[in-house]
Amino acid sequence: MATLVYTDAYVSINSVDLSDHVKSVTLTYEAEVLDDTTMGTSGTRSAKPGLKGWTLEVNFLQDYAAASVDATLFPLVGADPFPIKVRPSKTGAISATNPEFQGNAILASYPPLTGEVGALGTATGSFRAGGGSALVRDVTP
Repeated sequence: MATLVYTDAYVSINSVDLSDHVKSVTLTYEAEVLDDTTMGTSGTRSAKPGLKGWTLEVNFLQDYAAASVDATLFPLVGADPFPIKVRPSKTGAISATNPEFQGNAILASYPPLTGEVGALGTATGSFRAGGGSALVRDVTP
């Protein structure tokens, strides 16, 4: 069984490659669970899948330079949906073992300034599916 050690994940936000500032990335794909239990069932709840959704949480090392973290994220808070792309490896081609996940997102929250004395400045972007955008899993180079 192959295992993965993250060393070069790819993260593109609104067509800006911010991979070199990423400390961690979490992409969550989910479906609502709808309770369809009725009278007369055998005492066990029943459920059906509902609408799907996805979120992306990225922890960046903060950078206020042009075309970097803050310059990219700050104007996206409250903006129209924009493209995101993430994959396990930036250097590997898109493939079955290095799928790229794509969709349009909105930036739900972004704290532009966080930190404590003596620590690296970080910023976490919390992204959600925007404009009814499905999450696409691309494995074709």
